[in-house]
Amino acid sequence: MTRPVGILGGGIAGLALAARLAHRGHAVTVYDRDRAGGKLRRLTLAGESVDTGPSLFTFPQVWRAYLRGLHESDPLHLRPLPGGLGMHHTPHGPVPLPVPSGHPLHPHWQRYVRAAAPLAPFLGVLLTTPPRLRDPLFRQAAAALLRVQGPHLTAQGWLAAQRLPPALTHALATHALNAGLPPQVAPPLYALIPALVGADVFRPAAGMGALLDALLAFGQARGVTLREHTPVTRLDGQTLTLAGGGTARHDLIVSALDPHRLAALRGRPATSPVARRTVSGVGVYAVLPRPVPLPATSVLPPTDFAAFHAHVRRGALPPDTLTLVHAHGQQLSVLLATPATGEPLTLNHPWVQAQLRRVEATLHAPGLLRDALATTTLAPDHYAQGGHPGGALYGPGLPAWRGGPLHPQPYRLTGGLWQVGTGVHPGGGIPALLGGVHIVDRLLREAGW
Repeated sequence: MTRPVGILGGGIAGLALAARLAHRGHAVTVYDRDRAGGKLRRLTLAGESVDTGPSLFTFPQVWRAYLRGLHESDPLHLRPLPGGLGMHHTPHGPVPLPVPSGHPLHPHWQRYVRAAAPLAPFLGVLLTTPPRLRDPLFRQAAAALLRVQGPHLTAQGWLAAQRLPPALTHALATHALNAGLPPQVAPPLYALIPALVGADVFRPAAGMGALLDALLAFGQARGVTLREHTPVTRLDGQTLTLAGGGTARHDLIVSALDPHRLAALRGRPATSPVARRTVSGVGVYAVLPRPVPLPATSVLPPTDFAAFHAHVRRGALPPDTLTLVHAHGQQLSVLLATPATGEPLTLNHPWVQAQLRRVEATLHAPGLLRDALATTTLAPDHYAQGGHPGGALYGPGLPAWRGGPLHPQPYRLTGGLWQVGTGVHPGGGIPALLGGVHIVDRLLREAGW
């Protein structure tokens, strides 16, 4: 039976769920205040197509499971990314992840991988299965996670218990920021990510924007209506009020917006203290006159995670920050973690310039952007426009016990209003987004959709 469905937000999660619902015969309309893609979009700089947003493709089994639900072949042509998760330039020395054979840290890396290994067969289940204890498969996966993490409630606590060398510990702790939180408060699962990912880090042959192209094509082939530049200003039950005064009614509304933004549309605004937000960021994107002589991925963690955490909690720019540097041909991106204060940080801002000087010194690349043919910068004020207050990339920072796959998040708010996306499925990156789509799609099927 065809029924009208409205999806608020045309980011990865909204577009992916739209294609799934349309595949089952529903008449799906996606509304977006801007253009489709959310944080993932394509810019043109100096004649080059430059992708913003997610920069790595990990846990591809989640993507393949999504494709199976649509009976589609994989259009992305995923290619292994040289160097895996990249070189991590810790205060104790550089650490490549994964650590290769022959490296002095390799025996310790192997011990770490063995500690995480019991969870590996269940990671797909945790990412794609509703967190319900009555589900035997989820119970089995959750039990595996609890056995691996033991009594430790945070990534920092779990890593301390492993007694790994300081350089490796610091590099692994960096991945807690996949939750948008420092290791002192992120769940232990995020300390396990490098072991579970290993060398399986990919990028589509045509760039990360190919994912957006694929989701748009899947929706178009199934009759999804995409209404870009159509802000929704109010939600009453299943009735949307659109900018300009028009209305639209659907039997089902699924919000892929940040929950705080959805609450405001429903006339129930909620507060979001800066101290409880996940991080925001500054993305500097550049096209250089010649190929960049750098590894595909370089990671500069904060020198001191405690100082970083303290600054972020009070909304202050830290002395140094998590910095991701991605080099691909003539393209370079430098991504800086910031407090979620909505600040309009430009390329010439003193703090941004200080972080770029740190990159140049660490990577022995003086004048990295000096000869750039074109640059553009996306800052917290950009991410705040359509997302969480202050531009928090992963929404509010949840307590450790509520993060990860054991989260008790409300996918269903009412019979006709559901949620999907980063704000209700903790964690960053494509696997978490697509995993949340799997979960909501399954729950909707069970509810008769």
